Amino acid sequence: MICASALIFITALSSGVCDDGHEMEEFLKREYTLSKPYQDVGVSGSSHWELMGDALVSSDYVRLTPDQQSKQGAIWSRVPCHLSDWELQVHFKVHGQGKKNLNGDGLAVWYTKERMQRGPVFGNRDFFTGLGVFVDTYPNEEKLMEAQRKRYTPRTQRIFPYVLAMVGNGSISYDHDRDGRPTELGGCNAMVRNQKHETFIFIRYVRRRLTVMMDIDGQHEWRDCLDVPGVRLPQGFYFGASAVTGDLSDNHDLISMKLYQLTILRSKQEDEEQEEVLVPSVDNIDLLRPPADEEGVSSVGIFFTVLFSLLGVFLLLVVGLVLYEHWSESRRKRFY
Repeated sequence: MICASALIFITALSSGVCDDGHEMEEFLKREYTLSKPYQDVGVSGSSHWELMGDALVSSDYVRLTPDQQSKQGAIWSRVPCHLSDWELQVHFKVHGQGKKNLNGDGLAVWYTKERMQRGPVFGNRDFFTGLGVFVDTYPNEEKLMEAQRKRYTPRTQRIFPYVLAMVGNGSISYDHDRDGRPTELGGCNAMVRNQKHETFIFIRYVRRRLTVMMDIDGQHEWRDCLDVPGVRLPQGFYFGASAVTGDLSDNHDLISMKLYQLTILRSKQEDEEQEEVLVPSVDNIDLLRPPADEEGVSSVGIFFTVLFSLLGVFLLLVVGLVLYEHWSESRRKRFY
């Protein structure tokens, strides 16, 4: 659940009590925070952040892509994050000359094992390992269905721009043509383009619960987007943001990324039950079952395969001995 203290923009340190009764403190972690004046970003190896592709830095923003076709850019933290509970507040702006649904393609916020790799998923690699939160501004599947003279039902149609989250374990592909529907954990529409006021996305990961909220109306109030329990993310991954344009384009500007460490007071039993996560997964979603589970099933299958093979060989030997004895007895009788 979201604490009341998360409904305001935090600049230093705050504390509160979550709805589930757990006390919590929030500490700004500067080594994972990107903000003005972006000191040494893109020009020094001593910076905690590294640019990639067409991204560039100005005094007011990090522009991931300009409003031009076929551009992609990203910014990645150089420091892996080893926090178990955290909260990320992202201040961004998407704007351009394109009209509604004639713009693209969107931006993504990442917490992944891999970093600094170009690819088709909003400028990052496919088959990623970790968490991606996507601000998708172009309805690929809807346009494809319109070309085929098909339409969504009102129940399944999305309104774009659309924000969604996906957890990958390195073996799952993001379906670009279907706008990520097969692997979506949840999402919401968010009219973030060409807004005159500030736009923010809030990502919280605490006690293996992933929460995404938006502030896009300029009222400094968070709006629910998705809330998913049972999300298991390893520590030691990297934060980043990326964007891409294709035949259609937009300016994708990142103004700040502020990471807060969440200190949750847990019981001794909860601490003992806190096991290390090695592979990203989501409870009750077979698509994201950890490879270790699959290996366990395979081992059982191999065991029974070998067992039944040995039993089959033994049965063949017994039948062969019986037939041999029968043949030997018949042969002896012919000589008498």
